Amino acid sequence: MTALRILSGGAAHGLVKALEPQFRAQTGASIEGDFGAVGMMVDKLRAGAPADLLILTAKAIAELERERLVVPGTSADLGAVQTALAIRDGDATPHVETAEGLKATLLSADEIYYPDSQQATAGIHFARMLDAMGVADAVAGRLRPYPNGATAMRAMAASTGARPLGCTQATEIVQVQGVTLIGPLPAPYDLATVYTAGVCADAAAPDLARALVALLSGADAREQRARAGFD
Repeated sequence: MTALRILSGGAAHGLVKALEPQFRAQTGASIEGDFGAVGMMVDKLRAGAPADLLILTAKAIAELERERLVVPGTSADLGAVQTALAIRDGDATPHVETAEGLKATLLSADEIYYPDSQQATAGIHFARMLDAMGVADAVAGRLRPYPNGATAMRAMAASTGARPLGCTQATEIVQVQGVTLIGPLPAPYDLATVYTAGVCADAAAPDLARALVALLSGADAREQRARAGFD
C-alpha cells in the first residue's frame, strides 16, 4: 500500500488521525506521520528527511516556500489554534480568565507542563510569557518541559502532584485523555496560531499530498476541525 509521508506540528495530529480512515477510503493510501514541535519538523525537512506533505504554522510554510521546499500555490490554511491552559481531569478549575489570575495560578502550581521552549510554538510563547510576567525565576523549579505538547499533557495526566497546570496548543490538549482544556491564555498573553498544509517540493506522491490538503481544509471537514480544536 502506498504511504503518504507527513512532517507536521503536533497541533494537527488529532485532525489527521480523525480523517485518515476517510483518506484511506478515497485514495487507498495510508499515512505515515511524524508529529512534533514545528521547529523540529522544519529542521528535519531542511536536513533532508523525506516528506510529501507539511502541516506547520503559516509562517513556517511561507518561509519554506521562499526556500523552494514547498510548492507555491499548494498550501491551504486549516485554521487558527489557541495556545491554551489545561488541568488534570477532576482538579478544581483555577481562575485564569485574567492576567492577574493566571499569574497567581502559576505561582501556586506545584508542577507546570509545557512543550519545548526552543522548538515548539506554544513552548516558545509560554517561556516568553513567564519572562514578561516576571515569574520565570519563581516557577523555574516547577517547570516540566517535554518535546511536544501531547507528550507534556500525557505526563500531566499521570502526575501525582497536588496542583499541576499545563500549557500548550488547544488541539494537543483535546486529544489527550486525562486532561481538561480550561481555556485560552488571557490577554495580553493570548496567541492564536494559523496552521497551514503544503506540498513538499520533493514529494514522491504529490497527488496524494494535494488530496489530503483538500480533505483537511475542505468544507466537509469543518466539523472535524472544530472538534480537533481549530477555530
